[in-house]
Amino acid sequence: MNIFRTKDVSLGRTEMHRHLKVWDLILLGIGAMVGTGIFTITGTAAATLAGPSLVVSIVISALCVSLSALFFAEFASRVPATGGAYSYLYAILGELPAWIAGWLTMMEFMTAVSGVASGWAAYFKGLLSNYSISMPQALNGTFNPEQGTYIDLLPILVLTLVTGLVLLNSKAALRFNSLLVILKFSALALFILVGIWYIKPENWSNFAPFGFGQIYGGSTGIMAGASLMFFGFLGFESISMAVDEIQNPQKNVPRGIVLSLTIVTILYALVTLVLTGIVHYSKLNVDDAVAFSLRSIGIGWAANYVSLVAILTLITVCISMTYALSRMIYSLARDGLLPRSFKQLSKTSRVPKNATILTGVASAIAAGVFPLASIAAFLNICTLAYLILLAYGIIKLRKDKGMPKEGEFKTPLVPLLPILSILICVSFMLQYSIETWIAFGIALVVGLVIYFTYGYRHSTLSE
Repeated sequence: MNIFRTKDVSLGRTEMHRHLKVWDLILLGIGAMVGTGIFTITGTAAATLAGPSLVVSIVISALCVSLSALFFAEFASRVPATGGAYSYLYAILGELPAWIAGWLTMMEFMTAVSGVASGWAAYFKGLLSNYSISMPQALNGTFNPEQGTYIDLLPILVLTLVTGLVLLNSKAALRFNSLLVILKFSALALFILVGIWYIKPENWSNFAPFGFGQIYGGSTGIMAGASLMFFGFLGFESISMAVDEIQNPQKNVPRGIVLSLTIVTILYALVTLVLTGIVHYSKLNVDDAVAFSLRSIGIGWAANYVSLVAILTLITVCISMTYALSRMIYSLARDGLLPRSFKQLSKTSRVPKNATILTGVASAIAAGVFPLASIAAFLNICTLAYLILLAYGIIKLRKDKGMPKEGEFKTPLVPLLPILSILICVSFMLQYSIETWIAFGIALVVGLVIYFTYGYRHSTLSE
């Protein structure tokens, strides 16, 4: 049984339209990254983990993510295939590692979509409660019979809408996405420009109240803040998943990844500095920190604008992620590792129809049943695990295929940076609880069962 058989999955065969330019990719990357992280987690992370030094946590997180982004960029220019890490590892490490990476990416995106839909519902319920409107108790929270809640209906409704949009046509969905990304940008820019006049430098006087924290297993401090803020950058990889629809992918994918990451890091750092400068960090333990801080300095109109935009923009993250995940499932089905029905493209718009519906249904179930906190930790651990595989993949790529050629993207300092990236990912993984590890173990076992009972036999390599 050869579970490490490799396959070149390059660009010769795309059935989709190539219509995406660099600018579309930057907007897709920003659309996927700027969401729950900056609108919801920042306040909690500043109040409970790092204080004003959260800005240092953000820079550490950004550096970790950018290491992985460099590997993605080199792979994207040397093995240009759709399906992101899965396709890259298929060509280098072989089938089983590729399937594990593909399966973990599916887990990441599915839980990310459901996590964002839950965050969206929380903001929306907050807005409704201003006008004393609430949902019926049984439909107002995740499964908890003691509290009288059985299912959270709002996230399910929003995911139905998103799935419908992505099914319509990818061009239209991404146009709508670009419009909302510009809105999201305007809200954070408004926050920075208004807030900057209300900064009290004394709020920063105790800059790192929780210290640096531990490299392994720390519960507070700058490192724990970095492990949580990692969540705010996820989504950069969605760019490499749409390769089949990108013009000149060798050049444009690396550009799109590097530029969107740079823009997002600067934005996050400025928002965090202004946030902790306006309000003392100890008061920021709320879900809507950005709007809350504007309300606390008495600028209600700006706060309402930010809340409204957060509600609209969290939908963009759902669109970017659903779009990327349906392409991922399509790639797995095309290679025979998942049932063939998932590679069917709709006749008119050439969108992978069944793959998109599966994404919508699975995410809706997760969002309606599991609470947000457990979703975020599970998502991070799945992502970190396949980023370790990717870092190892880049070392193997150099060993097997030599240095990148003229015009291809080259990651500096290999094998030093990949080894550093593996150590950092392991350090972040060890910050999570035993429950998260159990959930991760179960997901991994289910993935392996699917591969050995279905994928290995039906793989296009077995033919």
